[in-house]
Amino acid sequence: MNAELLMLQAIAAGDARTFGNWVAGVEASVRGTLRPFAALVDTEAVLQEAFLRVWQVAPRFAHDGKPNALLRFTVRTARNAAISELRKAAPSKQQLDDLEAALESQGHVEPITPDPLLRAAIAECRGKLPKQPGLALEQRLTSGGAEDDSVLAQRLGMSLNTFLQNFTRARKFLRECLQKTGIHLDSELSP
Repeated sequence: MNAELLMLQAIAAGDARTFGNWVAGVEASVRGTLRPFAALVDTEAVLQEAFLRVWQVAPRFAHDGKPNALLRFTVRTARNAAISELRKAAPSKQQLDDLEAALESQGHVEPITPDPLLRAAIAECRGKLPKQPGLALEQRLTSGGAEDDSVLAQRLGMSLNTFLQNFTRARKFLRECLQKTGIHLDSELSP
């Protein structure tokens, strides 16, 4: 919960990188909650509108002390935006009944968690990284988007350009290592 509060503080302060990382982590969950609306409204537009609204409200957002507060708020915002669009479409009573049943069956929304075997493969591949790319990746992950790359580079005694090159190499090495184990990230990361 402490990490969530720190992340929320950074987002409220206008840290676009932290917000982008958070969106990347929860997008599939929010998109999944909009699936029942897909035949009736443009859910992609609704999703984008919801994230824009959350970004605008973030400085005033009050955490309720329960896990995933911002995710739950985003889901509610997305559903409200979808309902607003739905009203414009004038759906039939049957369509509304079907939608209501689908929404009730969804239950509680949690962030989609990665496969534990995928996590283990990533950890193994991270352990095989060359020293400098490994350090650059570790700094980026540890900061969680809260610090600028120039600060991370300075911490490692690297120029910004060298840091970015090492980070790019780390990503390339990880992708290649995972592909050798039969894991193709494009299929793993798609919802």
